Amino acid sequence: MEYPVYETFHSWQGEGAHLGKSAFFIRLFGCPVHCPWCDSAGTWHPDYVPSEISKRDADSLVEEAKKSNSEFVVVTGGEPCIHDLGPLTEAIRNAGLKCHLETSGAFEIKGVFDWVTLSPKWQALPVQSALDEADEFKVIVEDEGSIERWVEEIGARIGSRPVWLHPEWSRREDRSVLKAITEYVKAHGAPFRAGVQAHKYYKADLFDKNSVSATPLGGDPSLGY
Repeated sequence: MEYPVYETFHSWQGEGAHLGKSAFFIRLFGCPVHCPWCDSAGTWHPDYVPSEISKRDADSLVEEAKKSNSEFVVVTGGEPCIHDLGPLTEAIRNAGLKCHLETSGAFEIKGVFDWVTLSPKWQALPVQSALDEADEFKVIVEDEGSIERWVEEIGARIGSRPVWLHPEWSRREDRSVLKAITEYVKAHGAPFRAGVQAHKYYKADLFDKNSVSATPLGGDPSLGY
């Protein structure tokens, strides 16, 4: 089985419970969710899709990952769960590597993962099976009301698992968004935690020559999301 691969690179995990750990990223092509502030628009947006998409089998991806000597492999996208990830995760785990997933949760998770980060999106709400498998949640805070809306939507199904509250990147200096996150964490405590995409401040991913520069849409409706 071959997978459409947008990019592979060695960096460190910039978010969540594994922040700062050496990680090898496999970013798969394709996403039907189409977030207006997507920072990996090259995986789906017609204005940014590359002219050629590499097709690679699980074994070749695992061999590259092993050379990185990273702590774990992260399968991401786009939306990786539109693909059958079973053969890929089997190959990764058979090589003695840990395998993490980053997903919107909008599709059933096929494959066995050591860690699942679920970042729900309004454009395609998470399915129950994906919510059940999540080890942590990443909520993107677009405005002052984002947190309450997500708590109302999926709060009862989160339990004690960590919920990271991230300012949407184009609003990372918006005082109202930062205040909303701060006040919610202060008022509610666990499982809510203030989060940030630390790798973007470091520009860490771009130190690997194989990494593709981000193409953040920033919520711009003129881009036709």
